[in-house]
Amino acid sequence: MNGGQARDAGQPLLLGVRHHGPGSARAVRAALDASRPRVVLIEGPPEADPLIPLAAAEDMRPPVALLAHAVDEPGRSAFWPLAAFSPEWVALRWALEHGVPARFIDLPATHTLAWERDEEENEEDKEGGEGEAAAERYALDEDVRIDPLGVLADTAGYDDAERWWEDVVEHRGVGKGDALAPFTALEEAMTALRETYGSGGHGRDLIREAHMRLRIREAQREFEDGVAVVCGAWHVPALRRRAGVTADRALLKGLPRVKTDVTWVPWTHRRLSRAGGYGAGIDSPGWYAHLFAAPDRPVERWLTKVAGLLRAEDRAVSPGHVIEAVRLAETLAALRGRPLPGLGEATDAVRAVMCDGSDVPLALVHDRLVVGDVLGKVPDTVPAVPLQRDLERTQRRLRLGPEAAERELDLDLRRETDAERSRLLHRLRLLGIDWGRPAASRSGTGTFRETWRLRWEPELAVRTAEAGVWGTTVPAAATAKAEADAVAARALADVTGLAERCLLAALPDALPVVMRVLADRAALDTDVAHLAQALPALVRSLRYGDVRGTDTAALAEVAAGLAERVFVGLPPACAGLDADAAGEMRRHVDAVHSALGLLGDVPAARDGRLRARWRAVLRTLSARDAVPGMLRGRAVRLLLDEGELAQDEAARLMRLVLSPGTPPADAAAWIDGFVGGSGGGLLLVHDERLFGLVDRWLTAVPAEAFTDVLPLLRRTFSAYEPGVRRTLGERVRRGPGRQGRAQALTAGAPGFGPGVDEARADAVLPVLRLLLGPDGDGEVRADRVDRVEVRR
Repeated sequence: MNGGQARDAGQPLLLGVRHHGPGSARAVRAALDASRPRVVLIEGPPEADPLIPLAAAEDMRPPVALLAHAVDEPGRSAFWPLAAFSPEWVALRWALEHGVPARFIDLPATHTLAWERDEEENEEDKEGGEGEAAAERYALDEDVRIDPLGVLADTAGYDDAERWWEDVVEHRGVGKGDALAPFTALEEAMTALRETYGSGGHGRDLIREAHMRLRIREAQREFEDGVAVVCGAWHVPALRRRAGVTADRALLKGLPRVKTDVTWVPWTHRRLSRAGGYGAGIDSPGWYAHLFAAPDRPVERWLTKVAGLLRAEDRAVSPGHVIEAVRLAETLAALRGRPLPGLGEATDAVRAVMCDGSDVPLALVHDRLVVGDVLGKVPDTVPAVPLQRDLERTQRRLRLGPEAAERELDLDLRRETDAERSRLLHRLRLLGIDWGRPAASRSGTGTFRETWRLRWEPELAVRTAEAGVWGTTVPAAATAKAEADAVAARALADVTGLAERCLLAALPDALPVVMRVLADRAALDTDVAHLAQALPALVRSLRYGDVRGTDTAALAEVAAGLAERVFVGLPPACAGLDADAAGEMRRHVDAVHSALGLLGDVPAARDGRLRARWRAVLRTLSARDAVPGMLRGRAVRLLLDEGELAQDEAARLMRLVLSPGTPPADAAAWIDGFVGGSGGGLLLVHDERLFGLVDRWLTAVPAEAFTDVLPLLRRTFSAYEPGVRRTLGERVRRGPGRQGRAQALTAGAPGFGPGVDEARADAVLPVLRLLLGPDGDGEVRADRVDRVEVRR
């Protein structure tokens, strides 16, 4: 297009833009100010026309997006994001400020969402040899898909499309007399590309452009020559082309439809970036927002902003650094033949001057400023599902507003506000709205503390709309969803986990259904591993009553019954297992042992019956030859930790296992079960007899069996804390210490003699006198001799 064509009677003013381009946004504003159209047509879903006046609301703050979702399938959705520097947003605001009608003219979302559904179905059909007709209908595979900006940049000799765009658009001022010049150049370029590449692989665009041409004709009949169109530059040649109305309507005939709702939702700069997964995204939304907002000297203002960020992170950045960085950026631009410094030059200058050549602080600049965490805002009058409104009211009441940047939230559940925040976040997780994710607490331990990492993503608006089918309030929706999940759950562990989450979310109305399903699943499930996996979640749930004030009596008897079934089924389930199955069963045994230690509020646990039954099970496991050595060793270890087995008895059992008659691999598995895991290394550090037994056995392992034993032992000992491994290594290197020697001499442990050999000890004294030297009276000082260790 050229300026003269744009002013010809009957010709619409076609303003081809780059989505989210600040240069295009400034040019659109200048072109609209110069031409003063009577109507502004914008690429976007026509169903959003009633929402256009909300763009002028006082509490509407971009970035925002138009969200369209299928009424019957809220998860099927599409977004049209708009930032302050988006040409479409500038056109909307210009029309509202000047009292000019604005309309969206892209293909309706009712067809766009139906397309996605049909494509998914066609993919499934293709696997069975069908679906070719649909692919041909939408012309999705006709051409090689191209990136228009990438082709133009490559043609101009640039290896970076963003740098080319900055040079030819962002760094080019909009003069008073050439407001349409940028659009003329872009249309000429796009016309040449479309003549060469056809639709460029964007087959669906042919149908979209047919719809846009029909809407433009309607506007021309109503407003004659006062029509301005703001659309992607790629579409301008197709919209300029004179196509027959009949041909355009034929392209649109028979398109699939779904019932659709449209609303405004907040968006973020991060989701505008390509890294965020948005198809028409940009690399540096924060930088583009700065370019659009900076009235003059954008590089100087940008580097000042960078300096402020680095100073806030305790880096020494002075005004002198800013001055030097500006000079370097300008020098680099001149050396590279660029009209003005761009983001590349500014980044290189920041790295060299403010970051001392390091990319570590530069990564912070990129994350916080180049991309940014700006979160938009929409008015309360925006249409929304009732669940969204209830969530917003709850967020305001709890002073827990959504933010784009990730932040950590520490909660003290003894405080009512923090307890309510916890319940809200847990309820949202039940609904699939993962605004917050649990994290390890750094502020303290205990059941009354929780730590969350919060980050609001625009997609959560879709999740909220999707969850609206379960209820109009967060508690009601979470309750209905929990009940449905309980009925649909197949595994027992899934139901117990759901019961735990219901208690965390304080959903007493859901518990009866969940408990009924849990009792049914537990009665029918005969797999001991499943029962053992389910018990810890139930026991954890019982602990929540201490802090959250939740009535957990219904869980207590179920947990006790589940424990009894584990006791009965565990010994036969542990017989004849291979190494991998034994390792898995050991984890279940550990989990059950830990869970029983928390069952203090169950009547059967209060009088000691459950603990006594469990100790009997462990004794059975420790004595059965058919049980793998790993599980026998673990049972002995747990009995020893409980004080139900004397250390002498544990040493005797270990001595039996490590006797020459036991295959080395079986003995290594027993050791892995006994000393593996938490606390196992401390047993060897503090018990010389156990250490001596392992040491003596290991040195006696035949060479041909050692290579088979070594991997298992390496895995066992590598799991210890570094300090424990270091202590054991020192003990192996220097032998038993003074305390160990005295204990060994009195107990007669393996590796030590039955008593002190006086004659051999006296023979050492002359050598000691020579080594340590006389002390005044010609005698060796007793404390020096006492520090010498004599091993047998």
